[in-house]
Amino acid sequence: MYRILLPVLAAFVFSLTSCNTNAVYDANVPIGHNNWYKDEAAHFEVDIEDTLAAYDFYINLRNTTDYRFSNLYLFMTTKFPNGNYTRDTIECILADNMGKWLGKGWGNLKENEILLNESMRFPLKGKYEFWIQQAMRADTLKGIANVGLRIVKVKE
Repeated sequence: MYRILLPVLAAFVFSLTSCNTNAVYDANVPIGHNNWYKDEAAHFEVDIEDTLAAYDFYINLRNTTDYRFSNLYLFMTTKFPNGNYTRDTIECILADNMGKWLGKGWGNLKENEILLNESMRFPLKGKYEFWIQQAMRADTLKGIANVGLRIVKVKE
């Protein structure tokens, strides 16, 4: 029973702590059975209307302590409203040199909010699409529970 209750409680607490009235987008995608296959991508769609505002752009990661690496490489593909695409490789550090997990959380579930861009501006108004997929050398990553995006409008 505790195996079921702990992840549900952790997800509830995460949803409460990640609430922010300035967040224009905050979504997480569960990774099935904590196994992230290299050809699976989490997809996000964000409508941006204010191109003059500054935004902080985060990647949310939730991993279990069964994850065997201290970092995670990701590919992030962005589709702009005009149809152009970009692709970036991102390294997320999840544990320090001694193996201590950097994320918050209880038990075997750790949560990381990784700042990618601070005070960035979107160049175009309209719908942006983002795909995030794992870029590690393993075909299947065990221990990644969720991946998400969070975009917060910076207070002026």
